[in-house]
Amino acid sequence: MKISEISIRRPVFATVLSIVLVILGLMAMSTLSVRDYPDIDPPVVSIDTTYRGASAEVVETKITQVIEDSVSGIEGITTLKSSSREERADVVIEFSLNRDVNEAANDVRDRISRIVEDLPVEADPPDIAKVDSSTDSVMWLAFTSDRHTTLELTDIAERTLVDRLSVVEGVARVRIGGARRYAMRVWLDRESLAARQLTVNDVVTALRRENVELPAGRLESTQREFSLRTRTGLESAEDFRGLVIKRSDDGRLIRLGEVARVEKGAENERTEARTNTLAAISLGIEQQSKANTVQVTNGVLETIDDILPSLPDGVDITVNFARATFIEASMIEVLKAIGFALTLVLVVIYLFLGNLRATLVPAVTVPVSVIAAFIVMAIFGYSINTLILLGLVLAIGLVVDDAIVVLENIYRRVETGGPALLAALAGSREIGFAVVATTLVLVSVFLPISFLEGNIGRLFGEFGVAVAAAVAISSLVALTLVPMMCSKLFSRARDAGSHTGYAGLLDRNFARVSNTYSRILAGIVGNPWPTIFLALAISVLAGSLFRALPAEYGPKEDRGVFYVTMGAPPGASLEYTSRYARMMEDVLMEGVEAGEIRRLLIRVPGRYGSTGEVNSARAIALLEGWDKRTRSSEEIAAEMRTKLAGFPGVRFRVATPQGLGVRGSSRPVQMVLGGGNYEEISEWRDALIARVNAENSGLTNIDSDYDETKPRMSVSVDRDRAAILGVSLENIGRTLESMLGSRIVTTYIDRGLEYNVVLQGEADSRASPSDLSNIYVRSEFNDQLVPLGNLVTLSESAGPAELRRFDRMRAITLSAGLAPGYALGDGIDYLEGLAAEILPPEARISWDGESREFLESGSSLYLTFALALVIVFLVLAAQFESFRHPLVIMMTVPLAVTGALGGLWLSGRSINVYSQIGLIMLVGLAAKNGVLIVEFANQLRDRGTEFGEAVVKAASIRLRPVLMTSTCTAFGALPLLLAEGAGAESRQAIGTVVVYGVAFSSLLTLFVVPAMYAVLGRGTTSPEHVSRAIDRLQDQHGDALETEPPSRAPA
Repeated sequence: MKISEISIRRPVFATVLSIVLVILGLMAMSTLSVRDYPDIDPPVVSIDTTYRGASAEVVETKITQVIEDSVSGIEGITTLKSSSREERADVVIEFSLNRDVNEAANDVRDRISRIVEDLPVEADPPDIAKVDSSTDSVMWLAFTSDRHTTLELTDIAERTLVDRLSVVEGVARVRIGGARRYAMRVWLDRESLAARQLTVNDVVTALRRENVELPAGRLESTQREFSLRTRTGLESAEDFRGLVIKRSDDGRLIRLGEVARVEKGAENERTEARTNTLAAISLGIEQQSKANTVQVTNGVLETIDDILPSLPDGVDITVNFARATFIEASMIEVLKAIGFALTLVLVVIYLFLGNLRATLVPAVTVPVSVIAAFIVMAIFGYSINTLILLGLVLAIGLVVDDAIVVLENIYRRVETGGPALLAALAGSREIGFAVVATTLVLVSVFLPISFLEGNIGRLFGEFGVAVAAAVAISSLVALTLVPMMCSKLFSRARDAGSHTGYAGLLDRNFARVSNTYSRILAGIVGNPWPTIFLALAISVLAGSLFRALPAEYGPKEDRGVFYVTMGAPPGASLEYTSRYARMMEDVLMEGVEAGEIRRLLIRVPGRYGSTGEVNSARAIALLEGWDKRTRSSEEIAAEMRTKLAGFPGVRFRVATPQGLGVRGSSRPVQMVLGGGNYEEISEWRDALIARVNAENSGLTNIDSDYDETKPRMSVSVDRDRAAILGVSLENIGRTLESMLGSRIVTTYIDRGLEYNVVLQGEADSRASPSDLSNIYVRSEFNDQLVPLGNLVTLSESAGPAELRRFDRMRAITLSAGLAPGYALGDGIDYLEGLAAEILPPEARISWDGESREFLESGSSLYLTFALALVIVFLVLAAQFESFRHPLVIMMTVPLAVTGALGGLWLSGRSINVYSQIGLIMLVGLAAKNGVLIVEFANQLRDRGTEFGEAVVKAASIRLRPVLMTSTCTAFGALPLLLAEGAGAESRQAIGTVVVYGVAFSSLLTLFVVPAMYAVLGRGTTSPEHVSRAIDRLQDQHGDALETEPPSRAPA
């Protein structure tokens, strides 16, 4: 190769070239952001709307459907999900990956602005955010104090923390769990109202009339001006108590304090939060849908450090949970694996060559190739993430291959006694084609990974480009820096027989192994068919192994946290839920005492914004560091699941968070049933659940998100009677809302912040249906009071607490866990078959969460595997100028796949995204060894060596580099196979595939490739055959071709 010759003749040039690559690589690395995974989060915009006092059915028809109809036509929507529950509507819009999240949010705001007037007047304006409201917060902060109440803590948090943290780059919003925000609570006494001939609407009217602050203009004189401020607003509880509601018939002023208890209290008293059993409030940091988790976390921590000095004495902020902790711990583990892999590779090289100087060559070339790969990553705008570092671990075993092949070829010539300069020149020229060929094979395998569709393409696209870049740069370094270093380090010619010590022992034993291998090969080349049939039988075994292995989206990772969700019966009171939440807390605190759980956060109710329902609770258990505990998060969660299963009256779900772009912490199996009405869909759901419970024990705790058992009291108004008495239905509805709900009627200012004034009846006056008879409304005809008991009748019924929709259709989602040993793929296949059997044709089946990602990734990965096979075959055909030689080389791929699947089966692992990516990589890893043997056999045949002898000699001479490169690749991936700590499960999956696949295929390649070449290689020629033929013809007929043909004489 010309470039190798230039590098040997100009060693300073070769050195400078590598130094420049290192400098540019370090500069590029410093500009890259750090994150968990590549930027795969789809643009997500959520719309949250609060409608106080409204039932789930009213929220669905009046708010959810109106919003969905408005936004459904926006470009790029992939899924549109919504949830309607008491007092709240949540709409989540997921856009295609190529859509800009800011443009998408602007489009949503534009559509919502057009329909705001169509929403109920009493509903709050829709809150639009660039975040999925169903996902978990990336960070939880505990806000505690030993001298402040929860009310005071909430006020301090709102005034000093929320606004400061909300402006941190990447933060979508800050939510306060267990918050008790100040409000002016007006507790109405119905009997006092009736005694004074007052109604609820009289109180509301007085509050809105008297609690105003209007501009009053200004006073102007010749010299000065004064702006006037009318102080008519109410600012304290005393002001509200003194508010005049009405003048009585005897002229006495009736004040609010006579008919109500007025106090400064909590706007929502139906919430609580604790950290390690201590009362606290929690701050949930939600990041924007395209934000960088590590940068958001670091920004929040820096802001907290700035805020801490300004907080009152006794107030403390601690980090309950940060997703970045797992990211950083995982990346540290991968960095350790990189160092471990490099050390193992160098040890392998020394063991094969027995020369420290020879070992020094790849020790220099590997860092150059890996660091220079960051240049390509910076050009494409990639990030440093766990998958990129995982790729670099594998790249160490790959980039050293080119250096080993060149080094071994030169070293072998030096050992025979030749001058180092000539050995470097001849050795690099002889091996140059093989280096380029193996590099192109590996690059052609990794690049198709970058063209995968969906999340998997975004996940592993950067991975493929990074490894391909490292391999491509390694070939450049192998053909420039390696020959130059060899010409300098091996300055003295060495005789093979003069070796002493370990080097001599190595040479003698390797010569013995090589001779034995040559004798075996001679027999195989003479009769290749038994070896070929054995290889085919082993390849067929891969199909059986593939069917036997379980399939899932991704391995369960230990992310250092798990969640517990508690569900009480529909309609359960706050006291009921809180009692069981404390029981749950007691069980989980056993983990704190055992030293496995660092911090425990409890929140009642379990959902944000749930001002209506209080029948849920949520616990977040942050575990100790991976090096401080002996059990994984899944094992600890399984123990807690068993302990909590014995509590009657509530249902617990224990879940660990998922990775690979799956948002939220929901269960792996999520089947969405869509239809025209909930009654029909619920029948389909019941039929499916009954069959699953009867037939399939692999799907555990199957349940749905539609529960029609929430107790409710229906109020029926006698319209005729109301019309006769002059009472409007709006008057009745507003009175009920104020007395039985918590109606916000106005606001007041306190220390610069605005707080709500909330009207509600006393607790003992809204405890039973009979209390309605003592609530009065005013007749519009004669101003007389009419008891509500004369106008309404009550009936008990049950209905759903929450109504969900999926892609604008009413939908019920079936969710289930997986029993140990039961794969996600098996569960999905079973449910699909069951649905086809028992559901009618009009039922629409969709999948969500991890199930959807699994189905979308599977087909694209198999297509990419087939594409990689085709591309490698074509690349080899183009290089060898033959369609037979690639067939010989590609015979190694089924052997590698069999070895990889066998490794997964022996280690009890599954087919998942990581192992499938490893299988795609094996296409190139297995083929490169065959390239070395076939290419050298062609060279020997060109030199006149007999066919059978050329095959045996090529395989024997290439035995050491094949074993070296294969061992280096396997040992480079060994740290992944033996991984521990954060993220170990995913690294083990890809490490298992590479180690077992490369080791198994390499041993068989040494025998199968010569056998296949003996059958298919006869009659083939080398890539330069046509060129040499043209050169010979030009030498023979060159003068005749260049001479002008004689002109023919005219007849």
